[in-house]
Amino acid sequence: MGVEVAVEGLSKSFGRQQIWQDVTLTLPAGEVSVLLGPSGTGKSVFLKCLIGLLKPNTGRITINGTDLVRCSEHKLYDIRKLFGVLFQDGALFGSMNLYDNIAFPLREHTKKSEPDIRRIVLAKMDMVGLAGEERKLPGEISGGMRKRAGLARALVLDPEIILVDEPDSGLDPVRTAYISQLLVDLNAQIDATILVVTHNINVARTVPDNIGMLFRRQLVMFGPREVLLTSEEPVVKQFVNGSRIGPIGMSEEKDEATMAAELAAGFDQGADEIRGVPPQLEPTPGLPYRGAVRRRKDRVMRIIHTLPPAAQHSIVASLDATDRIRYGAVR
Repeated sequence: MGVEVAVEGLSKSFGRQQIWQDVTLTLPAGEVSVLLGPSGTGKSVFLKCLIGLLKPNTGRITINGTDLVRCSEHKLYDIRKLFGVLFQDGALFGSMNLYDNIAFPLREHTKKSEPDIRRIVLAKMDMVGLAGEERKLPGEISGGMRKRAGLARALVLDPEIILVDEPDSGLDPVRTAYISQLLVDLNAQIDATILVVTHNINVARTVPDNIGMLFRRQLVMFGPREVLLTSEEPVVKQFVNGSRIGPIGMSEEKDEATMAAELAAGFDQGADEIRGVPPQLEPTPGLPYRGAVRRRKDRVMRIIHTLPPAAQHSIVASLDATDRIRYGAVR
């Protein structure tokens, strides 16, 4: 099973430019989480801090009892072996075929024999739907296939934590739907902790167990998916609905006077408001049951009394008869 990632009081700046500050959240072990936010809010920077490619100014990132911010380079190297990363553009080597791209981490970081490497690579390619494509070059395949090849490479070292940066970037809605299903299927098969960074609302509404959002250099919220998807927070509602009315502007944040003027003028928001929490994607038939689903229900039902009423209602409404017996008399 994947491991828990605890982030506490994390801040990052480049010179005088503050990216975000005092970010605190916990990625539950073995669950899928999504981090939302408008472009330029530092979502990818957050991923790079998690894996130690960038050093935050303050705060802690604790994995298996080790603080990645303060540990030695040797210890950081060991902790990084827990991670697999799907970069935004796949980050494949253009001169290598898919097989050699995916085999690269095994050849660089292990002493496995070539027969063992071949067995692992072909298994991971099959897992992401690329069986038989190992001799193709990255330039010969579609963007969706490159994403899947990058994901296969992220899996070859059997990571316990998988970071996914904008998996929908450059993909049409149909390919994005396939990638979303693939992430759920992978979680069912390997039970890893997965963090997806995206600004795609369809991905955020259907894939994760937990959702967070960055805005104005702060973590607006992070928690069970029902909390954000039923939130009345103006910036959350604007982002989820893709509306022009709200704190997010075209190129910068709006001030309160601008927002008040828009509301007073009765501007069209540009989209119908989305309400309700859609069902979460389930694994493809024939794959294992997601262990994260039961763990998440147990965890959320322990804290349900601390959640907003709308989130509580949505969570209780999603319980089946067996769940209602298991968790007692919930209303």
